[in-house]
Amino acid sequence: MSLVVLAVARGHEACNIRLSFAGESMARFLGLLISIALVLSCFAAAQDHFAPDYSKVEIFGGYQFTHVALGHDFNGFNLNGWNASVNGYFNKYLGMSADFSGGRYGGLFGVNSKVYPYLFGPTARFPKHTKMTPFGHFLFGVAHLKTSSLSLSGSDNSFSWAMGGGLDVYVSPKFSVRLAEADWLRTQFADSTQNNFRCSGGVVIKF
Repeated sequence: MSLVVLAVARGHEACNIRLSFAGESMARFLGLLISIALVLSCFAAAQDHFAPDYSKVEIFGGYQFTHVALGHDFNGFNLNGWNASVNGYFNKYLGMSADFSGGRYGGLFGVNSKVYPYLFGPTARFPKHTKMTPFGHFLFGVAHLKTSSLSLSGSDNSFSWAMGGGLDVYVSPKFSVRLAEADWLRTQFADSTQNNFRCSGGVVIKF
């Protein structure tokens, strides 16, 4: 497995210009999200009589971007994929979350990497008399890695945990838009620790 990871890492090092461009694009994307959040916050602050959202179950689905840090002094790489979660709330504020995601990278030299975290844990939301609902969570579970490069291939499993939160924007009693969710995602593949960054956005269905 370590041979596969090293092969993948060296393949990624040859793609520095490409990764730099992807990083700059992600920075612009995050800047846009922050700008939108500020505008919506100002709009929401003017709504004094909006009833807080106390839905019991929330199902989220959308896009996710993850920057993976390989460790071993090698450059990291970026994954694009999906993120889905189910939240069940015991009361207005506290609940449990099941979070699943998958991301893929395909590059030069036949490099192909896929990461699948499966996480569970407590979540907290902070509904107010606006259309903006912030939330936070601490999740833990396992992550699965598949890698291949030229004639080499392999997989690995590791303990994983994530800490972060985000912001949902009310659309209707049944729907919200997850403007942004940002997580520090930690994995331990190939006898090394990876401190990864994951950013998601999409649609929330409420019951």
